[in-house]
Amino acid sequence: MTQDAVEPTLAGIRNFRDVGGLPAADGRRLRRRVLYRSGHLAHATSADVAFLSGLGLHTVFDFRNAADQALEGPDAVLDGTRNLNIPLTDPADGVEFWRMVRDGSLAQLRTALADGQAAGRMTDAYRTMIHGRTAEHSRVLHALAEDSVPALMHCAAGKDRAGVSVAVTLLAVGVGREAIETDYLKSNSPQHRYRVHRAEDAEGGLSSEVMALLAPLFDARPGYLAAAFAAIDERWGGTEGYLTEGLRLSGPTRELLRERLLD
Repeated sequence: MTQDAVEPTLAGIRNFRDVGGLPAADGRRLRRRVLYRSGHLAHATSADVAFLSGLGLHTVFDFRNAADQALEGPDAVLDGTRNLNIPLTDPADGVEFWRMVRDGSLAQLRTALADGQAAGRMTDAYRTMIHGRTAEHSRVLHALAEDSVPALMHCAAGKDRAGVSVAVTLLAVGVGREAIETDYLKSNSPQHRYRVHRAEDAEGGLSSEVMALLAPLFDARPGYLAAAFAAIDERWGGTEGYLTEGLRLSGPTRELLRERLLD
């Protein structure tokens, strides 16, 4: 494992990758080794910590809420790195739902997730992260412009909250939506995909029916990201309006972001 590896295998961290290399406006590209994404760091091994410490990270952005942190544990400590917790979901929102996902019976799973309900829940969540979390996304972007790179963004699985936050960051420096989707969908690959956990005594365990019911919750689907983009277009008329009116990004701040993140 070397610092130059774009997608190293980390024993206790899922979905880690360098977002660098994506094409941006004016023929520029996202610089490598300045923006990373992953799942939570609570189960990082000593070797994982050593690797992450070698990246020279300035800030780890943790988008989990208090309930997530209570369930999974705090992030592993990286010496010399700031950990900034900016929850993108309410800790009371979905606690019972996710308990049901882990422990519920087949009947409960069918009632809550079948017939498009699971995918609908995810679509709504992505829209809410755009409409309801402008202050949080603005805070992240202003921090990146000021001094917070290299940065690692993560949530629990590194797919949804981190996915939206990475997407917003990439929009701010002129990366196109198609390229953003390409990176987002990498969370489905076997080396990145979240490992579903169910209680040992949960009815149905990880049977094919249970996994089919749960799949929409743990997939990275184009429709979810499209819902976030649609929320931007509907409320602010497009990316420019979202960045300037929704996130209050000034021209100089956006230029600082480009200087820090683009080649």
